[in-house]
Amino acid sequence: MAKTVKVSDDVFDEKVLGADKPVLVDFWAEWCGPCHMIAPSVQEIADEQEDALIVAKMDIDDNPVTPGRYGIMSIPTLMLFKDGDAVARIVGAMPKDRILAQILPHLEPAAA
Repeated sequence: MAKTVKVSDDVFDEKVLGADKPVLVDFWAEWCGPCHMIAPSVQEIADEQEDALIVAKMDIDDNPVTPGRYGIMSIPTLMLFKDGDAVARIVGAMPKDRILAQILPHLEPAAA
């Protein structure tokens, strides 16, 4: 099982923007019902895409700076960062296949 990485305002630039592969950041909060609804799908994506992707979680209540910097107005919000740039934003709870449809085009194809 792939491990999701908890990130904070203090380490966001290093762990997300400076990562050597794309990072899917799940902006969430403990009180957010829809965040808990998509959590299993986010974990499945972390497991299935482990070689191509890092999955990080950021609690917006404990870390207000980064969500403000990226204009996170509602949660759950998933953002995909690649080479230090935000390349995809997914707002609201949605099925795993719809999340994958938005992030897979930004991932490197697996070596054949």
